[in-house]
Amino acid sequence: MLIDTHAHLNFSAYKNDVNEVIKRTLDNDVWMINVGSQYSTSRRAVEIAGKYERGVYAAVGLHPIHVCEEEFYYEEYKELAKSPKVVAIGEIGFDYWYRPKTNVRLEQFKQRQKEAFEKQLELAEELNLPIIFHCRVAHEDLINILNTRYSIQNTKLKGVIHCFTGTWEEAKKYLDMGFHLGFNGIVFKLDLDEVIEKTPLEQMVVETDCPYLTPPPMAGRNEPLYVKYVAEKIAKIKNIRAKRTLFSSSPSFSLRENSVFEEISEITAENAKKLFNLI
Repeated sequence: MLIDTHAHLNFSAYKNDVNEVIKRTLDNDVWMINVGSQYSTSRRAVEIAGKYERGVYAAVGLHPIHVCEEEFYYEEYKELAKSPKVVAIGEIGFDYWYRPKTNVRLEQFKQRQKEAFEKQLELAEELNLPIIFHCRVAHEDLINILNTRYSIQNTKLKGVIHCFTGTWEEAKKYLDMGFHLGFNGIVFKLDLDEVIEKTPLEQMVVETDCPYLTPPPMAGRNEPLYVKYVAEKIAKIKNIRAKRTLFSSSPSFSLRENSVFEEISEITAENAKKLFNLI
């Protein structure tokens, strides 16, 4: 079993075949969480999840790149989040790489992101839901805010840093706070081997971010079923490390790659179930 903890079947890329995509995903024992980025896509994620008894879930939130074009209305999102199929608030956070298609200055854009983020943290705390964090070129600010929130409010937040692309030093700070790291097709584009090697399996989840970041050998539109390629890549990295470690003490040691893949699949699925309370 695998769980894609970050999909966007609620986006227009799937408007013509979302049911078919979900069917073949579930038929292959893969579950998914469809993640909102605006109110409309959050509502769509809830609608899709409501059609399935198990295996399809939703997260609701306002993505940081949309804060200049859309307000975060607390009560409206709260009403959406009351659905039993909503398992997280997200994706929320900071994006300093993106430039808004308005005349808003960068510092204003950052401030709006912070305001929307803090409101959504409050919602997650009120509803006792984990958070799916988006963070691009902004780890220092996110880490500082989370550290401040822990120390001042004594709040124990739960969540995942989606599409993690930072350094091991940044990763360790999130891990020490108890967060999970989410890995997707970006692992084929960037050198994240050190982070993957050092991240405990118990704090790791896999995702696709579909329709984006399609992993090789596939091409075109991504989909939740392709999360297996991400798990395979992680298995290769973890397997190489295990071989290096164990070979030094036992040159005859042999570790099958497919057994590591099975372990990655099983543990990351269990992590997702616990983190998001999937039933």
